[in-house]
Amino acid sequence: MEKKHKIFLLNLFVVTIIFLIDRVSKIYVINLYEDISNQQIFLTSFLNIYLIWNEGIAFGLFSFENKEIYNLITLIIIIINLVIIYILFRLKDVRRIFFLIILGGSLGNLFDRLFYNAVPDFIDFHLGDLHWFIFNSADIFISIGVICLILDEIFFKNKTND
Repeated sequence: MEKKHKIFLLNLFVVTIIFLIDRVSKIYVINLYEDISNQQIFLTSFLNIYLIWNEGIAFGLFSFENKEIYNLITLIIIIINLVIIYILFRLKDVRRIFFLIILGGSLGNLFDRLFYNAVPDFIDFHLGDLHWFIFNSADIFISIGVICLILDEIFFKNKTND
């Protein structure tokens, strides 16, 4: 098997695994909430499971009632995913992994936007009464990928250019 073909299959595998982790976690929580009548689940003193349907963008920001704006945001997300795929074909370094992680999470949330017209968010992290935005597993993957890209840019980009 040719090296490019192996790399493509490995990339596809990484994106698929992240997408499936996201899908399984969301399906599990959605089904769980149907069984318990939409009650909050208290896991620890700082972590709850609480299902909300996010019609905005990341972490529930900019939720819109207007379907045209929702559809425009969805189109922008599709374009961003296509740009990421283009970037993946050009990269040959560790940043490829970070973009794969972002793509896997982004495709998970995009699937929900297209299938449910909203993204199920359910991880409620808080310290006392101070709650962070409710998020999902795809958001975790996207955040990890973005943080890794930022760290790579800050700590390693200048060293490779010297």
